[in-house]
Amino acid sequence: MEFEDNEKIRATLLYHLRRKRVIGAKHTPFDTLKMGFPNYLGKEVVDVAKELIKKGFIITKPAPYGLQVSLNKERLKEIEEIIKNILGYEF
Repeated sequence: MEFEDNEKIRATLLYHLRRKRVIGAKHTPFDTLKMGFPNYLGKEVVDVAKELIKKGFIITKPAPYGLQVSLNKERLKEIEEIIKNILGYEF
């Protein structure tokens, strides 16, 4: 899969979290969000993830062992719409 712009990275990040059902109370480490992307995109993926946190699509949970993230369950319909429009996948 080619990642030519931030929109595609954003949709792919949301897709990975949605496919694994990381929603609401189920969390995953922030550092693992870069997995599945090429190494040269690491900084861009982190920047896009931080942007999604600011916009409220991803919620955070501080933990003593590192920052944990999950999808915001109140905005799940919007997230699924973004994934469908950009990547073409439906849930």
